[in-house]
Amino acid sequence: MKNNLNIVEKIKKFVEDECKKPEACFKGAYERHFVPVRNYAVKLARELGADVEIVEIAAWLHDIASIKGNYKDHHLVGAEIAKKKLKEFYYPEEKIEIIKKCILNHRGSVNNLKESLEEKIIAEADTMSHFDDVEGLLIQWGDKDFIKEKLKRSYLKLSFQESRDLIKPKYEAAMLLLK
Repeated sequence: MKNNLNIVEKIKKFVEDECKKPEACFKGAYERHFVPVRNYAVKLARELGADVEIVEIAAWLHDIASIKGNYKDHHLVGAEIAKKKLKEFYYPEEKIEIIKKCILNHRGSVNNLKESLEEKIIAEADTMSHFDDVEGLLIQWGDKDFIKEKLKRSYLKLSFQESRDLIKPKYEAAMLLLK
């Protein structure tokens, strides 16, 4: 088990270090996005019986390409970055492939089929994280009505009852705030 925790800690440190680089895009993304996605993903994985280690690693790596400045294709580039980094740690190839699929299929704006529970959880946790950073969304987009509609779509897109139950108070608070 120590080795499994070790790989998760190494990936977490890699992502944190990338987020702290002066050239990193999306300042504050580690605390405002990666940590909430990881927390939601692990919680859902435990509640729904998914592979927690795979979900946690995929959550840490899902937006790594965005940090490196490649937002448009960050799901494609991020999957390759994850593969390379995990191979450096001699992580099992079959697990790398699952993590790559989680990263490839996490984007809500790219309607890829999510086959595994782990893929669905990463996409769901990424969506859920929107409710943890309404301020960041407002700063990024500046349009209160746009953000309100985005959050409504995000909430309706949640497919697990566990997700909706967890996010409902934050959703209601965001709707009041954006009224």
